[in-house]
Amino acid sequence: MIERDYNTQRKKMKLPEYGRSIHKMVDHIMQIENREERILAVKAVIDVMGMMYPYLRDINEFKHKLWDHIAIMSDFKLDIDYPYDPPKPETFIEKPRLIPYGQSDIKYRHYGKIMENYIAATAKLDDENPAKAINTEMLANQMKKSYLVWNKDAVEDSKILKDMVDLSRGKLIPKPDMHLQEVNDLFKPQPKKGRITTMSSNQSNMSNQSRKRK
Repeated sequence: MIERDYNTQRKKMKLPEYGRSIHKMVDHIMQIENREERILAVKAVIDVMGMMYPYLRDINEFKHKLWDHIAIMSDFKLDIDYPYDPPKPETFIEKPRLIPYGQSDIKYRHYGKIMENYIAATAKLDDENPAKAINTEMLANQMKKSYLVWNKDAVEDSKILKDMVDLSRGKLIPKPDMHLQEVNDLFKPQPKKGRITTMSSNQSNMSNQSRKRK
């Protein structure tokens, strides 16, 4: 009966990107008794590893990384004089540090926190400032668009304006005659920009006439 060699039955590779052949070379080096022969063999394997990823040779400390990988593949048991300080096994056992995530309350998640910040900033503008009325209308239309993305059903403009007053804590009150854009206008694709040219109209006419003469 032929004994088959399945990957599932083989020793797990520490760094699969190098393949099983490199791992076998490292395992063989660990069996070499002569210390000088071991270091020569390691250098030969490192040269092979470097040829596998030639585009990484220009990266700083590339050789250092290869020596570290030798240590990892040998399970930190290879007895040689490393040209660099090899990594310690404890480094790979430590649990990653938790990254604290900023927590901020969002009243209406379908509008988002950025919209709340814009509304708060607009509410601080003086009533005499024309930018306040312009920003209020633009923000209300964007709120309507965000609402419809979240909820495909139609929404009354009064609902959007009521939410704006709520988000601004009563400091931003839209004008009674404010009319928001229709749904089709909100989701209308943007027209493609025309070709930009630095040629004046006179230059363009002269160029066209020149072509006709030819």
